[in-house]
Amino acid sequence: MTHAPQPPALQLQDLRKTFGKTPIIRGISMTVPAGERVGIIGPNGAGKSTLFHLISGRIEPTSGQIALNGQSIVGKKPYEINRLGLSRSFQITNIFPKLSVFENLRCGVLWSLGYKYTFLKFLMDLDDANDRAQELMESIHLDKKRDTLAMNLTYAEQRTLEIGITIAGGAQVILLDEPTAGMSKLETRHFIKLIREVTEGKTLLTVEHDMDVVFGLADKIAVVVYGELLAFDTPEAVRADARVQEAYLGSPVTSTSAVSAQEA
Repeated sequence: MTHAPQPPALQLQDLRKTFGKTPIIRGISMTVPAGERVGIIGPNGAGKSTLFHLISGRIEPTSGQIALNGQSIVGKKPYEINRLGLSRSFQITNIFPKLSVFENLRCGVLWSLGYKYTFLKFLMDLDDANDRAQELMESIHLDKKRDTLAMNLTYAEQRTLEIGITIAGGAQVILLDEPTAGMSKLETRHFIKLIREVTEGKTLLTVEHDMDVVFGLADKIAVVVYGELLAFDTPEAVRADARVQEAYLGSPVTSTSAVSAQEA
């Protein structure tokens, strides 16, 4: 019996976004197979965060297609996309500051376990949710901070907690927006190891400015310049690409739309 080939985890086709008369994303096409890790790099204002906003449903594309596991997600709300299996973190830490570490993680698992909008159960009686939150807490190495309010964690611990919340719902496609921003070198090394562990087997897209992080984590690297995909290849091939070297040295980059736009 012949099985149908598995669709890509994420596929972008001629994706475009214009704000007023200013084009920000200019025809990006990219296919990401399930389980692949992609680092997205590019100069400031290249359109990287806008690309993440489009994929996660925070803004709608002007034209083009975005498919998650073969299903179009254009026009869907962020929570609908999340329930289809895509989750993201943000540049600014996004947690519940007045809840404990354990409570933050338990909030993250409730919907995926089928509890949805129910007010008829006491949270402490939800054994499956409590067990899953405990497992997550241990996997991100915050079990010793179980009852600590999130607002009282260190910055690195807060970022770690956000990673836990991001994966809590069981999403198979994870978007991380500058996950190591503001961390020391030592914290970054520990954090990248953690990301590798908790996203094992998942599809990962990471926007990151630290090239050591990108080249050490990604299977492929997408280089976005002026809203266009300049290169999309293995770390070795991208490192050797003269166009990429030119872009990062600040020399003019040939573009079919030679308009420099600020990232929205």
